[in-house]
Amino acid sequence: MARLICALILVLSIASPSLGQQSLVGTYKFVSHVLEMGGTSNEYLGKARGYLVLTPTRAINFYTAEKREFGTSVAEKAGLFDSLVGWSGTYRVEGNKLIFSVDVSWNEIWNGKDQIRHFELSGNRLTLTSDPQPWARDPSKTIIVRQVWEKVE
Repeated sequence: MARLICALILVLSIASPSLGQQSLVGTYKFVSHVLEMGGTSNEYLGKARGYLVLTPTRAINFYTAEKREFGTSVAEKAGLFDSLVGWSGTYRVEGNKLIFSVDVSWNEIWNGKDQIRHFELSGNRLTLTSDPQPWARDPSKTIIVRQVWEKVE
C-alpha cells in the first residue's frame, strides 16, 4: 500500500505543473518592450498592443506595433512583418527562469528552439528579461530584451 501511495505521489508530481508555473498562469496585457543593443536602450514598437497567455503547460504570445496600416508594396509588407511578434509553445519554470520551447513562430529561426527569459512577478506585473542573444530581425546584432506584462485574468 505504501508503495502505491508513493508511486501515486510521484506520478502526480511529474504530471502536474510546478508551483512556479501555477502562479504564472493567466492572461497578460502588453505594457512595454525595451531593446538594449550596443549599450543603448530604446522602446521598441512604440505603444504596442498584445497579449501573453500562459496555461498550465502552454504559452501563446502575440503583439503588434500601434497604428499599423494595410500594405500593398513589398516595402510596406516588410514593415508590417517588422512590427509584429507571434509564437506559441510549451514552457517550464526553473528557478527564476521561464523557458519557452517554441513550436510555432512568426520567425522560423525560433521554431524548435528554447527561448529563455528571467522573470520577476511583482503583484500583477510580470517582467521578462532575456540573456544577450542574436536579434531575430538581424542576427548579426546582439540584444537584451526586457518586457513588462500586466495580468488581466
